[in-house]
Amino acid sequence: MVTTTDTPAPHTPATEKLPNSPFHLLGGHPVVQAIVDRFYDLMDSDPAYAELRAMHAPDLTKMRSALAQFLAGWSGGPRDWFEANPGRCMMSVHKPYTITREAAGQWAEAMKRAIADVAPANADLGRQMGEILSEMAVGMGQPPQ
Repeated sequence: MVTTTDTPAPHTPATEKLPNSPFHLLGGHPVVQAIVDRFYDLMDSDPAYAELRAMHAPDLTKMRSALAQFLAGWSGGPRDWFEANPGRCMMSVHKPYTITREAAGQWAEAMKRAIADVAPANADLGRQMGEILSEMAVGMGQPPQ
């Protein structure tokens, strides 16, 4: 005998990670990590991103992990970064740094290029993600002093 109630299912981490979230539609952790790895590989290897690279520590291991966690939560996946950094956002994390318009533009270009190179199965969603992230990055750029 099956009975039903009007009580909703408990809110659990599994219920907030919906299969139709951008995170899942892009391909989940493997694709997000591939995008982040490609992004930092571009920063390391392409002189077009020299100013951006100079702003970072020589070892990018922590950054690779942090950005992948941020992007996962930001796109509807596990919110580990947000739980570890309550009340923080990308703007507040970067506030102590002087980010020039050029460096912000380099970040935006490298991220769009990384997404295109990884080529998520949902290409339109990947392009949209790149555009939104680019707008966020460019918004952090400051005019020359």
